[in-house]
Amino acid sequence: MCKIMEDMRNEAAIEAAQNKAKRTAVHLIKLGKMTLEEIAEATELSLDIIKELESQSMQLA
Repeated sequence: MCKIMEDMRNEAAIEAAQNKAKRTAVHLIKLGKMTLEEIAEATELSLDIIKELESQSMQLA
């Protein structure tokens, strides 16, 4: 049971880190001072995810 709980905590921590990276990427995209490739490198997200976030943020603007 402890192993299951530990795995759940680890998964939650990973998901939280990814969500934070995505929020950071959106802020950097909106600032417009970095290329999408630079944002991907800085946030450790894939370029495809960055492009998707850019597309979503443009639709909301």
